Amino acid sequence: MAPRSAERMKAIRGFGIDAVAAAAEARPSARWPLLRLENLDTDLPLPPEAIPVTREALATPKANSWLPFTGDEDLRAAISAFTERRAGHQFDPATEIVVTSGGTEGVLDALLATVDPGYEVVLTDPTYAGLVNRVRIVGGEPRFVPFAVDGGEWRFDVDELPHVVTSRTKALLFMSPSMPSGGVLTEADWRAVCDLCRERDLLLVYDAAMERLLFDGRPLVHPLHFDGMAERTLVVGSMSKEFRMIGWRVGWVAGPAELIADVGWAHVYNTTTPVGIARAAATAVLRGDHAHVAETVAELERRRDLILELLPGWPFVRPAGGWSLLLDVEALGLDASTASRSLLDEGAIAATGMVGWGAEVAGRYVRFVFSAEPVERLETLPERLAATRLAP
Repeated sequence: MAPRSAERMKAIRGFGIDAVAAAAEARPSARWPLLRLENLDTDLPLPPEAIPVTREALATPKANSWLPFTGDEDLRAAISAFTERRAGHQFDPATEIVVTSGGTEGVLDALLATVDPGYEVVLTDPTYAGLVNRVRIVGGEPRFVPFAVDGGEWRFDVDELPHVVTSRTKALLFMSPSMPSGGVLTEADWRAVCDLCRERDLLLVYDAAMERLLFDGRPLVHPLHFDGMAERTLVVGSMSKEFRMIGWRVGWVAGPAELIADVGWAHVYNTTTPVGIARAAATAVLRGDHAHVAETVAELERRRDLILELLPGWPFVRPAGGWSLLLDVEALGLDASTASRSLLDEGAIAATGMVGWGAEVAGRYVRFVFSAEPVERLETLPERLAATRLAP
């Protein structure tokens, strides 16, 4: 008998992004150039320090070193200062921060260090498929608390949360703004989440990758603002979203020393620190002037508003942040896979169905990413959509 895969791999789903991208490359449209709304790349400018510091770092000995395994002391100190400004809590750079090869590696390390096989992790529905499948890879069972649509916007179903948590629940894994929906937890939502964590002795793994990408003047509400959360929260950060440094692959996990020690071992035996040139640039950017983040938020909000203004009759759900929005294709009488094919074949729009990005809620939607396409190309959406079977 041939060797078989581990049982935990049976539930692992693909993103859908790679399949859409491959189909898009194979089916160019003669009528329109391809509109790439399927992936999370971005055309927005890099932080001003990123490229020059990367160039300068190439000639240094550190650029060719993988030590220290858990990250340079200088970078960890920069992360500590950055997080303290956001959260009001200072992490010890030496014992409470591990530098990882991107935020998603940080999530996996956090779960490997804290969740035993058979235990449950609560996520939102929808949520990033990469988070759902990392729960499964460590042997955990994902459970979902829904985002509801209320007045055309997302509302975290805080009343459902206590019913999703069971005696087998070990952790909550949340993003805000959440990917792919752009749903945001309000201060009242976070208070309820934190109260539940304390009452039921739960761990919070907080994916902070998009926390500053907030629209309509919304305030940043951090879970560490609430009493008793510093000792039960792992904060996973990243340079990829707010700072647009996707290719540098620098992330981190910050939290209580006793948990971070194990997160560090999960990291070391998974990979090692990111390349030296990336670490140097991340340090400089974290310590730099962050005015460019506000400019990024303004441009993303402009793109969101344009799509909603151009397509007022379409069942999009208005995101409160992030860099994508969801179209309810079930409301148009189509399943997500059929809608995605129609968008590509008939409108030259590459967009990913959200099957596997949560549960019942996610499966209704197709995601439109607006981080990599400028306004002048997004303005072609009404004509493109009118040519598809999604059009009324």
